[in-house]
Amino acid sequence: MSVRTVHVGGPGEGYDVHVGPGVLDRLADHAAPGRRVLVVHQPGREQLLGQVLERLAAAGARPVPVAVPDAEAAKDVRVLADLWARLGQEGFTRDDLVVGLGGGATTDLAGFVAATWLRGVEVVHLPTSLLGVVDAAVGGKTGINTAEGKNLVGAFHPPAAVLCDPAWLSTMTRPDYASGLAEVLKCGFVADPRILELVEAAPQAALDPVAEPALAVELVTRSVQVKADVVAADLRESSLREVLNYGHTFAHAVEQVEDYTWRHGDAVAVGMVYVAELAHRRGLIDADLLARHRRVLSAVGLPTTYGAGRWPELRSAMGRDKKARGATLRFVVLEGLARPARLEGPGEDELRAAYDAVA
Repeated sequence: MSVRTVHVGGPGEGYDVHVGPGVLDRLADHAAPGRRVLVVHQPGREQLLGQVLERLAAAGARPVPVAVPDAEAAKDVRVLADLWARLGQEGFTRDDLVVGLGGGATTDLAGFVAATWLRGVEVVHLPTSLLGVVDAAVGGKTGINTAEGKNLVGAFHPPAAVLCDPAWLSTMTRPDYASGLAEVLKCGFVADPRILELVEAAPQAALDPVAEPALAVELVTRSVQVKADVVAADLRESSLREVLNYGHTFAHAVEQVEDYTWRHGDAVAVGMVYVAELAHRRGLIDADLLARHRRVLSAVGLPTTYGAGRWPELRSAMGRDKKARGATLRFVVLEGLARPARLEGPGEDELRAAYDAVA
């Protein structure tokens, strides 16, 4: 199986996302002799971390590994402050490098550290989760969480490169891998229906990157290509890029209400069903496309419902969503398969009715 590359356009020459076996060898391209490299890594990947440090050292770089908490706990201002302190202690300059090794939360944090240190140093992402490679590591969005919401503090800072070996995904649990598939399926709904067809034809194979590595690479590269096409046209999320937030307004509300104990992809899955219900009630999509949401998400074990009795909290959380404008809620919806659009200011009765349909 060969490495597949997706180019993401943007300022300057853009950057490449390399997916396939052996891509770690390309890390040496970013490791000049004497270059300091902060390796921000999550726990549990010691073997891969060792390989990263070996390659950096062999290229003459000076790696500085720093462990951060797992998952969303990494995206905390106290963790961020510790990393800034370490950069200062090690004397990092604008010629040095940050590497993010881990899942989406780790790459979000590493990207924000790189964006803010000396107003910007290079970052290379090595995502080790499906969610990380198809969503967090691509596109240049970085961020941390606050008590008031998820990713409310962040910056746009495209990486120098993204490298992902499908073997790195093999350690994921089945529920975590399914959670990442939610972002893959999102790309299918908004832009590339072939993704939906591939998963619908073999949902269990789509869940197993070890047994079906070729399918994993196909789904990953198709998803990355969808994101690359959108990001190249809209680096700073002014309009077009909002389509990548399909299902995310409701999803972020669920995550906040649940104190970030829900997997992101699980929340996105329910969020996609929620906006599909909104769109169906507006007559934008038919019953078949609404049902397809539930069918394909359920086929890979993703939730399509959320507990009743939480509407006041969810409605309040949605009001703080980044896509809101003043008191007006804005949702990405579909007007048909692979035809995303924006729905602004739906009525309170509509919002509640869609919630009741997923509760």
